[in-house]
Amino acid sequence: MPLSEDGVRQHLRGVAAGLLTPFDADTEVDHSKLKENAETLYSAGIRTFLAAANISEYHSLSRDERVAVTESSVDALPSDACVLAGVGGSTSAAQELIRAYDRVGVDAMMVMPPDHSYVHEQGLIRYYEKLDSATETPLVPYVKGFDPSVGYLQDLTRVDGVVGIKYALEDAVKLGAAVPAGADDVVWVDGLAEPFAVPFWNEGIEGFSAGVSNFRPEVGLELFDALTAEDWERARRIRNVCIPYQNFREETGQGNSIAGAISVSAVKKGLDLAGLHGGGVREPIQPLSPADERRAEELYDRLDDDIERVIGDSTQSWATGDTD
Repeated sequence: MPLSEDGVRQHLRGVAAGLLTPFDADTEVDHSKLKENAETLYSAGIRTFLAAANISEYHSLSRDERVAVTESSVDALPSDACVLAGVGGSTSAAQELIRAYDRVGVDAMMVMPPDHSYVHEQGLIRYYEKLDSATETPLVPYVKGFDPSVGYLQDLTRVDGVVGIKYALEDAVKLGAAVPAGADDVVWVDGLAEPFAVPFWNEGIEGFSAGVSNFRPEVGLELFDALTAEDWERARRIRNVCIPYQNFREETGQGNSIAGAISVSAVKKGLDLAGLHGGGVREPIQPLSPADERRAEELYDRLDDDIERVIGDSTQSWATGDTD
């Protein structure tokens, strides 16, 4: 049975890991590897999961594949895990996808950033209201890719069914203004991963999405504990461990001028290096070049050393199933 609204809110107060989509040699979804990744992250202590999400290559998956990878995620995880499923597109298409996810038994809908060239703030609010009308399942809008007003963010928190907001704008001041203006029962989540968790925490976030924690979950869990304890010095040290690999994700890659183009490929490489399943990508994403593969390996080795130095044991017993 899916979680209650309060249950979803509680899970948003933590580390949300993205379930990237493993593909086989023919770029078909490998559901067994997806399930293994989910089970491994759960065994490491992650309890909140993003299925068919941006980092899952949502826009390269068909409608049926989105439902299938979400169903695999739900099936792989125990009932105390929270699975948010990515939803987007036209109103009717999104409503139909929501109904399919409800049949699968997801806990919440993570509404993807608008992919229209032209959007209106009140039109977006109406969009969320129409999505809410299609389900009893909570909504978590993902705010990214445009520069909304504080008033819009305030209105968004008051849409029935919205229990959380994934805030992925590099603007701590706007976040700090929007949180107290919004509804008290909405949980704000940092959607820019570990590097922004420390400054955003002081502005009102209560959880964050994973970056390197998608493949080294102990980093995010330790960072969340430090933030919860208001141990700012430790939180900054752990955050700084993540920055080199996260900065690598923001690069263009070879033969390209668009920033962040290798983000998903870099995380998939991190999964492979951590003993999980990453693998290839679908167009329009490109795999890492040989030079960037080498850089990823060097940065991963540095990350591993820094985890051991700052956090402690980096044997990754969770990756082998050895929890003794």
